[in-house]
Amino acid sequence: MASKTTTGILCFAGGALTGAALGLLYAPETGTETRSWLSYQLEKYRSVLADLTDSLVTSRDMAGPSSAKTEGQRVISDAKSKAEQLLGDVDQLINQINSRKGV
Repeated sequence: MASKTTTGILCFAGGALTGAALGLLYAPETGTETRSWLSYQLEKYRSVLADLTDSLVTSRDMAGPSSAKTEGQRVISDAKSKAEQLLGDVDQLINQINSRKGV
């Protein structure tokens, strides 16, 4: 159950982030203003996601021995993998935005 919940949350967050980014690219603001704002937001969410990944790894290391620990480690590993994929996607978006800004 935790695996489906974690997967659902990560999928929702990734979809929301992607949808927001695409929606903002078509916003009535100028391209420069929109790209600057989007770059700022992506950097902020990137750091939040990196902190979440670090806390997942830390909590996994602190857990006591049990059969639940094995399942928990699997869920954490899956979440970490998906979080790292989201970080990569965010980095790509930031690079694309910066290249359009001429940075």
